[in-house]
Amino acid sequence: MTFNIIGTGNIAWFFGKRLMSGGHHCTGVFGRDTEAARALAEALLSDVYGDISEVKDRDADVCFLAVSDIAIGKVASQLSFKQTVLVHTAGSVSLDSILIASKDSAVLWPAYSILKNNLPAHRNIPCAWEASSNKAERYVQSIGHAITDVMFEAKGEQRKWLHLAAVMSGNFMNHLMAICEKICAENQLPFSIMFPIIEQTFEKVKNSSPAQVQTGPAVRRDTTTIQDHLALLSNHRNWQKIYESVTDSIQTTHKMK
Repeated sequence: MTFNIIGTGNIAWFFGKRLMSGGHHCTGVFGRDTEAARALAEALLSDVYGDISEVKDRDADVCFLAVSDIAIGKVASQLSFKQTVLVHTAGSVSLDSILIASKDSAVLWPAYSILKNNLPAHRNIPCAWEASSNKAERYVQSIGHAITDVMFEAKGEQRKWLHLAAVMSGNFMNHLMAICEKICAENQLPFSIMFPIIEQTFEKVKNSSPAQVQTGPAVRRDTTTIQDHLALLSNHRNWQKIYESVTDSIQTTHKMK
């Protein structure tokens, strides 16, 4: 299979490298940042496109639209394919946003945090897919199997809800840990002290519902400890608001019987 890529970010690198390793050939890369496009093209042994019109002129089997969510519709409006399957890689963007460019369009979104400087080596990365036609479905399935062993169909609103859940379980939790790291640093404590409880938290939810294993002062209605914590956070109003909001959510979820 031949493919080209519009975009030079984390997903572009991940998909490009995985597909190349699977024996597929990249015909070219286009990106607004010429140097970034050249770096990715060199890694994929492909050409660099100087203009987006060159993407349309090349007859690749698949074109990946691996740009920011807000740019997908705008970039798609500059494209027009008759044979090429167009695939965008965003979790929260509708498939309809790229149908203007190709009747054979698809979505392939990894529900996983990808960093191009530390690409995952394993193949158990969940990837959600959606397709507008039988042809697009065949190609997106073939692409997906070259990338991962965990694929599932998630259409429209279902994929948007999944993206929301991924943001809360990944991005939000990472931010909470960043706050913990700062709290430790401000009080001359090593953040590594938190590693066992962080690991324990994620181990527990592998075998149990998170709601069933909730612990802490909020679920116990330990108002004395809660007020002490809020007082400690008095100089960090944003952190204090997060503590208040999460405490309220826990107590609403776990209402007293």
